Amino acid sequence: MNLRIYAKVFDIGLQNTFVYRWNFFLRSLFGLVPLAGSILIWRSIFASRGSDVAGYNYQAMVWYFLLVVLVDNLITPTEDEWQIAADIRDGQMNSFLTKPFNYLAYRLSLYASYRLLYTLFTLTPLAILVWCFRSYVALPASPLTWALAILSLLMAGLIQFFVAYALAMLAFWILEISTIIFILYSFEYFLSGQIFPLDIMPHWIQSTLHVLPFAYELFFPISIFLGKATGPALWSGLAIQTAWLFVAWMTARTLFHRGVRHYQAVGG
Repeated sequence: MNLRIYAKVFDIGLQNTFVYRWNFFLRSLFGLVPLAGSILIWRSIFASRGSDVAGYNYQAMVWYFLLVVLVDNLITPTEDEWQIAADIRDGQMNSFLTKPFNYLAYRLSLYASYRLLYTLFTLTPLAILVWCFRSYVALPASPLTWALAILSLLMAGLIQFFVAYALAMLAFWILEISTIIFILYSFEYFLSGQIFPLDIMPHWIQSTLHVLPFAYELFFPISIFLGKATGPALWSGLAIQTAWLFVAWMTARTLFHRGVRHYQAVGG
């Protein structure tokens, strides 16, 4: 694999993204609106209860949602599946298949460049929010916690990318994939921890979520950083997350190769 090719793709992705820098800035800025809504809702909940919720006090809940916004901006693909599906649907895949590089690695390089700039545009307004709620911030003291949280974060980003890539591969067989994407992302949004921490759910539901991939796309790396995933639960969670990363990668590769055969068979 010629890494210089993908480094150049990464650079092109940065340049293309800068063309739409105001779009990225406004999207990242208004992406903080749900955070404000979550903080207001949970403030009302804690005020009415007058007690903690499943081990979270109001300060811990605010810190959790600040981390949700940060992690979401760091790793969540932005329109990658639509762009890949467009390459297939519009016939652009023909030119990629004749080039001497791996299409999956090509898209992964673009994903990395998009996430880097999107995160940079989000850091300023997010830093202001963190400063406003600085008394709620509780950073982990252990270097091992930092290392494992970063490792889990990287795996979460790759899982999300491979899932988006695999969904886009359905465009080889289905003309319109938006409904499938909407259904899957609805489950992901609800079950990944974006609306509420998953560990406030009843234990029997948590046991089910523990083996599904959604928790490992967002909630699990945050729970490591917060020090809530420890001991055997930490190591078993990392093992399950690694397994889901492998499954997502294999699914993405398999769908691509089968899709290309189908694409060529029908004269794409």
